[in-house]
Amino acid sequence: MKVYGDSISGNCLKVKYVAGHLGLPYEWIETSVLKGETRTAEFLAINPAGQVPFVDFGEGRILAQSNAIMRYLARGSDLIPDDPWLAAKMDEWLFWEQYSHEPAVAVLRFKIKFQRVPLSDIDPILIKKGNAVLDLMERHLTENEWMVGDRVSLADVALKAYSQFAEDANLSLESRPNIRRWLSGIGKVLMS
Repeated sequence: MKVYGDSISGNCLKVKYVAGHLGLPYEWIETSVLKGETRTAEFLAINPAGQVPFVDFGEGRILAQSNAIMRYLARGSDLIPDDPWLAAKMDEWLFWEQYSHEPAVAVLRFKIKFQRVPLSDIDPILIKKGNAVLDLMERHLTENEWMVGDRVSLADVALKAYSQFAEDANLSLESRPNIRRWLSGIGKVLMS
């Protein structure tokens, strides 16, 4: 299994976290978005979407999109709840992560940390969206140890990916103790 990913990308880290947690052997192929390595003819011949992460399983089997990759790698593991309702709630968070969380937190982080866009030039609506998604998580984690059920699931892995970099996006976790507790907890579980 060859994982093409950029180590600065939360979406790529999701795949690394799941593979590592499950003890799956893989080869990591560092592919820098900032250096344009996803836009080369060689890369586009393998993955025409020009995005990372993607996994080459050999024999022409290529899988892209971080949440699809995580779901495939984690099938049959404790990262996907057995209960159909909890599995659906996990998927609900996975869709929300890609539709609401990542487009706010990850985009803000990229603009501020990597493109060096001054905060004064950042769209205030984007900052508002970033705070709103973290506030929603903070409220949810007030009454829940994990995002779904009573153990870590792919929902936690997906949301950890960029939540851990909130400060890079100029989104403070100081007033969000539940997110900080949850990040610490998930870090310990994924390291075990």
